[in-house]
Amino acid sequence: MNVTEQIRTRHIGLTAALSAYGMWGVFPLYWKALQVIPSWEIICHRIIWSAMLTLALLLLQGRHQALLGALANRRTLLTTLATSTLLGTNWLVYIWAVNNGNIVESSLGYFINPLIAVLFGVVFLQEKLRAGQWAALTVACAGVLYLTFSYGKFPWIGLTLAITFALYSLLRKTAALHSLEGLFCEAVLLSVPAGLTLAYLSRHGDSGFLTHGPTITFLLIGTGVITSVPLLLFVFAAQRISMTTIGLMQYLAPSIQFLIGLLIFHEPFPTAKLIGFAIIWIALIMFTVEGLVVNLRHRSRPLN
Repeated sequence: MNVTEQIRTRHIGLTAALSAYGMWGVFPLYWKALQVIPSWEIICHRIIWSAMLTLALLLLQGRHQALLGALANRRTLLTTLATSTLLGTNWLVYIWAVNNGNIVESSLGYFINPLIAVLFGVVFLQEKLRAGQWAALTVACAGVLYLTFSYGKFPWIGLTLAITFALYSLLRKTAALHSLEGLFCEAVLLSVPAGLTLAYLSRHGDSGFLTHGPTITFLLIGTGVITSVPLLLFVFAAQRISMTTIGLMQYLAPSIQFLIGLLIFHEPFPTAKLIGFAIIWIALIMFTVEGLVVNLRHRSRPLN
């Protein structure tokens, strides 16, 4: 690949990554538009339509046959069951948080997720942390404790989102299935309770589908698209740009979510909460800068 092609590939990757993080960032606006529907019903539609869309993509790409063989493995099946449970919990808590006026707190979960992921790498994968990473984790813990004791409220929404997604990422890292196949299998497993729930609601006349006008119906169907498309864009981007770039861009989505909650929906943000967030942002800056410095040192080392 010549220099021109490398630059073009990088630009395409950056565009895909920006699109993915941008879509994740404006998610609160989408879920707010569905506020007339209970959170648990929205999640059921998200699961069903995601399963249908990912199945269509697998069939179009001819990747469904390899999938059947992978699922015959007991370990793969159990791992997928665990990841589907974590993913479903994460989705439900996030949608509930957005539609109950907690967008700012939910953004906290995705700000601290990288730090939680690093901590889990130490606990579960016996990875070694550098002094700078330990310092960043310590500062982040101080921020969480400050929010708990000074603001008077344990940030359970943010921590639940961060922990479930970090555990999900940890299991997906060791799973045999690729992103599209994994998302399909997770959605299929979750489709059993989701489908039964929607059938029950429909039978008893409590379903929001087709009863709140064409806009709500269209948005419910679209939950499958907004779930699958940014994930596929992210995977596409990750294959074309460096992990350092991906790591720096991962704060774009929670930053957009934070601003949406603060500036559009005017969620309360008292001084105590601001200080707690500021401490965590300092930890993220420490974590990011430390990683960049180490990466630059490795690049500058002469090859023997």
